[in-house]
Amino acid sequence: MAKQLLGKEVTDALNAKLIERANALKEKGVVPTLGIVRVGENPSDLSYEKGATKRAELIGINVQKFVLPEDASKEDLLKLIDEINANDAIHGVLMFRPLPKHLKADQNEICNRLDPKKDVDCMTDLSNAGVFEGRSDLGFAPCTPAACMEILDYYGIDCKGKNAVVIGRSNIVGKPAALLLLAKNATVTICHSRTKNLKEVCAAADILVAAVGREGFVTGDMVKPGAVVIDVGINRGADGKLHGDVNFAEAAEKAAYITPVPGGVGTVTTSVLVSHVVEAAAKSV
Repeated sequence: MAKQLLGKEVTDALNAKLIERANALKEKGVVPTLGIVRVGENPSDLSYEKGATKRAELIGINVQKFVLPEDASKEDLLKLIDEINANDAIHGVLMFRPLPKHLKADQNEICNRLDPKKDVDCMTDLSNAGVFEGRSDLGFAPCTPAACMEILDYYGIDCKGKNAVVIGRSNIVGKPAALLLLAKNATVTICHSRTKNLKEVCAAADILVAAVGREGFVTGDMVKPGAVVIDVGINRGADGKLHGDVNFAEAAEKAAYITPVPGGVGTVTTSVLVSHVVEAAAKSV
């Protein structure tokens, strides 16, 4: 039976370091501050906002919330972002995406209006370039794939020379996760809906990252004996409970390590967000 890679253990270790760093900055007169920008009342946005706020408060980070109505115009949102850019007291910004339908065509322009120095969740082109080039000085990686790397680091899982497979090619999780694994010297394959022999490709993976957005998509026969399985999926099942992209019971019988859902990657994501805010604040000194 696989050992569970528990997000709480990773988060507890991260939090202890973050509290120490935040206190050191406060002694210098810098209070790390997160600005949250939300357009509308999307339930998933509200849920993440609640978790991020709670985590920030635990670390001792200020949170300022900026909420616009669902029908806010592009001009309204750009004006708000300009005001946040000009506010030196705000070090990191989280803007919920995707934006409402009427703003989607302008989402790239809106995202890139943010000062990259305050982009703590990789929504600007410069931050994405930083992930591509492996340069932390250009910005921060998206919080969810970064959380995957924190879990691997905490549990001492060496990626060097390992065959890593990522299922999913989104700009938010799949692609950056692949690049972060590549930076750890893994040999990386990205799979997607048109991948031939998907089952065989996954079954050869030493490290398997599931980010496909389909409940129970990864079955036991897709898992190599002794593999590390990182489940990024968060799906609301017919039973009303949260389930991952991995059939946990089947995969856990074959894997050496596996993240549960809930209690795995998602638990670490907000701590990573907060760590990015602290780092941004430190760079501002």
